[in-house]
Amino acid sequence: MTTPVTRPETGQVTRPVTRAYSPAAETARAYYNSADADAFYAAIWGGEDIHIGIYDTPQDDIAAASRRTVAALASLAPALTASRHVLDIGAGFGGAARYLASRFGCRVTALNLSERENERNRALTDAQGLAGLVSVIDGAFEDIPLATASVDLVWSQDALLHSADRNGVFAEVARVLRPGGAFVLTDIMDSGRCDAASLAPVLARIYLADLGSLAAYQAMGEASGLVLTEWRDMREQLPRHYAKVAAELARRRGELAGQISDAYMDRMLAGLAAWIEAGERGCLDWGLMRFDRSA
Repeated sequence: MTTPVTRPETGQVTRPVTRAYSPAAETARAYYNSADADAFYAAIWGGEDIHIGIYDTPQDDIAAASRRTVAALASLAPALTASRHVLDIGAGFGGAARYLASRFGCRVTALNLSERENERNRALTDAQGLAGLVSVIDGAFEDIPLATASVDLVWSQDALLHSADRNGVFAEVARVLRPGGAFVLTDIMDSGRCDAASLAPVLARIYLADLGSLAAYQAMGEASGLVLTEWRDMREQLPRHYAKVAAELARRRGELAGQISDAYMDRMLAGLAAWIEAGERGCLDWGLMRFDRSA
């Protein structure tokens, strides 16, 4: 089954969305659509940004550190103005989309496969008076429902790891980018410093067979006409962030008991411990990347 999609900036119908998601995408969709996940991310991350934060000091709170990542990634992007169109793939609760729209006046399309997250995104966007600039679309980034060469910047934060077809994502990003456009992103990657057994607990947490790597992403980009032009290695922030999240969840567990199931919180704390250990052992990379599409 497919349905036509209206292009937010012009009202024109674009490519249809395929509603049959891949198994990996469907797994991620089911997880982020759960009431437990929705309540956890809204409560612990502060309800706007649900990605790894950048911490200046151990005392920084999660919401402030997460917003600092948004600002840092925006500094990597080409100049944004009211005439620019940004596509955020894996947009979550839409914190970055609202930041970009309010800061630069640009139009942002927020693409995300969790309908529950998208509902929260739309409500927050309406509450902040940004519905005229931010459009929220249900869909997966392996099959982006926008026209070819229709956006100036593609943005993504800690989302590509959930895809079982990262080559396809890069190809789709290159397709929708205008000549001279850019793709800026953060993602959790395999550093190549550890054996497969060391990453098994991390991979079990996200139900995937593997993670991407910086070298793999560079090759995927080049195959699609995207050249890696900047990489800011910030791998130390990954275990720092997950340790902060684990501590916050443990501290507020009693308060959240009526909103999040005990089973979910147990699994989350175990999963976070695996991420922290893998990060501290140097098994994982994380940082800011920019790819440019040739003019």
